[in-house]
Amino acid sequence: YEDEDNRKKRLLLPRVSYLTLVTDKVKKHFLKVMKQEDMEEMWFEYEGTPLKWHYPIGVLFDLHASNTVLPWSITVHFKNFPDRDLLRCPSHSVIEAHFMSSIKEADALKHKSQVVNDMQKKDHKQLWMGLQNDKFDQFWAMNRKLMEYPTEEGGFRYIPFRIYQTMSDRPFIQKLFRPVSPEGNTHTLGSLLKEMYPAAIPNEVCPDDFQKRYQVVIHGIEPLLETPLQWLSEHLSHPDNFLHICIVPTPTD
Repeated sequence: YEDEDNRKKRLLLPRVSYLTLVTDKVKKHFLKVMKQEDMEEMWFEYEGTPLKWHYPIGVLFDLHASNTVLPWSITVHFKNFPDRDLLRCPSHSVIEAHFMSSIKEADALKHKSQVVNDMQKKDHKQLWMGLQNDKFDQFWAMNRKLMEYPTEEGGFRYIPFRIYQTMSDRPFIQKLFRPVSPEGNTHTLGSLLKEMYPAAIPNEVCPDDFQKRYQVVIHGIEPLLETPLQWLSEHLSHPDNFLHICIVPTPTD
C-alpha cells in the first residue's frame, strides 16, 4: 500500500480475505505520519480504479493486476470517498454480514439452504472467525458440511459462480447452472463459458483465429476448460462458497 504522498506499507494478505479487514493495520501505520482528523473513511485504488472491498482480495488482483509483478502496489485514500463506485464499510460487522449473506446464497443454490439452516449461530460465527483470523482448520470444520452432497446426485443442485470482466459495466454474470446436464453428462468449465461468455473460449468466435483473446483465471491460475465444474466448485471456491471466475484480456507483447 501507499498513500497519496507515496508513503508505503507492505503487507502479506490471504487471497481469500477482504481489504477492509486490514484497515486497522493500515491506519495504525499511517497515523505515524498523519493526523487522526485528516483520516476520513479509508478506501483503496489501483491505477485509477477504486477497489470493491466486498470482492475477495484474490479476485481483485486477478481482475485488475493478474499480469503484474508482485508485490501488488495499491494506493490507500483517506478522503474523497467515491460513493458512486464503492459501498461504504463502517465496521467489520458489515463485512461479516456480506460474507454470511454470500454463504447463505451459495447454500440455497447447492442444498436449498438445508445446511446453513441446520447450523447454529455459533457455527456461523466459527465460519466467519476462521476467515477473519486466517485459521483454516477452524473454518473448514464448518465449511466441509457445505461441500458435501448425496453421492447419487453427482454434485450440487446448482453451481454458485460469478464471472467477472473488466471490459463490462456489468458487475458480474451469475445464472443458474447445474454441474450435470439433463442427459447425465458432466458439465465442465468450458460448458459454463460456452453458455455464459463464449468469447472466452479459443476459436469459438472465429475458428481460423488461433490467437487466445482472453485468460480465464480462478485463484490466480488458468484451469483447463475440460475441468469438471463440480470439482472446481469443491476445490477452488472462495470461503463464501462461490466460484469466482475472472476473464481478462490476454496481455500483448
